Amino acid sequence: MEWQAPAIILALRPHGEHDAVAHVLSEAEGLRRGLVRGGQGRRQAALWQTGNLIAARWQGRLAEQLGQFSGEPIRAAAALVLDDPLRLAMLTAICATVAGALPEQAPHPRVFAALWRLIEGVSGSESAPAGLAALVRFEIGLLAELGYGLDLSSCALTGVGEDLAFVSPRSGRAVSRAAAGPWRERLLPLPAFLHDPEAAIDAGALAAGLRLSGHFLAREAFGSRHQPLPAPRQALYQRVLQLAERELSQ
Repeated sequence: MEWQAPAIILALRPHGEHDAVAHVLSEAEGLRRGLVRGGQGRRQAALWQTGNLIAARWQGRLAEQLGQFSGEPIRAAAALVLDDPLRLAMLTAICATVAGALPEQAPHPRVFAALWRLIEGVSGSESAPAGLAALVRFEIGLLAELGYGLDLSSCALTGVGEDLAFVSPRSGRAVSRAAAGPWRERLLPLPAFLHDPEAAIDAGALAAGLRLSGHFLAREAFGSRHQPLPAPRQALYQRVLQLAERELSQ
């Protein structure tokens, strides 16, 4: 069996001394794994980097088997963020999250398209705050794609669509500031940029957004498999949280 398609490299794991196992996402094939001969060697190292878009070719005897990958470069996004620790952390985190959250061999064309738009923004001229806000929106969209959509359109208690400031950690529904009352300490903060496109985006709002989407990813997408959030995703949250704390202290 064989297929060829543009694919985003999500992860690369060592396999022996020179080979590697790649996790890639394509529009029609979904999340797939395959052996890359010489994937750890110098000749192929630049190609098989997390976040790169390649023309992938997979071959195997059966669809269920590991099979083998080969590929040609289309866009080397990883090389564009190597000198920017925050952007590199964003790229690594989102690829690890998608690799761990999606089921294998199930097409998710909307996730593929949205992920590539996000990677292009992170590795392009988009500002880091805008890229982080887009990353949070992508994660909320990923939850919806997996069947765990949040309802941030109106207050769960009053039905109003104004002054939404919190989210129930159990139901995933928004709660207005007035309705939160004595329960506000038990609720997750809802950053304004998730429901107001004109809202300012600072490190505090971004940390709140990552906390919000991370809570539901950890519970629904990873918790159901008895796995934690990927380490790169946890590290990104801690990095942004430190930025927020630094802003508050200035």
